[in-house]
Amino acid sequence: MSTEPSRSPDAEPQTLSADDLFPSQADTEALTLGSLPTGARLVLRCRKDWRTATVASLDKATARVVLSVGSPSGHTYRLRRPADAPLTHDGPIPLLGEGLWRAGLARYDMRW
Repeated sequence: MSTEPSRSPDAEPQTLSADDLFPSQADTEALTLGSLPTGARLVLRCRKDWRTATVASLDKATARVVLSVGSPSGHTYRLRRPADAPLTHDGPIPLLGEGLWRAGLARYDMRW
């Protein structure tokens, strides 16, 4: 058994018609917290620092988004924020809050 990928000499190349090719969807930046999908990661402004958060669920009855936020002690807690809360972006990273997030990002584990 060989680990080299090989193709049979009898195999014919496959051609694709123009209908078989689909252009990639352009990544549009989410403008509000409610437009992020469940599981999306973002950086959230807390009282003293910035923390990483994940969209846990969307409560459509109250138009609120539930965020799972990591704390420096190693635990997580949940926050509820309005679905229409505006987001800003630093490159591909969605930010919820205002200010300089890179300088104030919470340190989670000093060993790494």
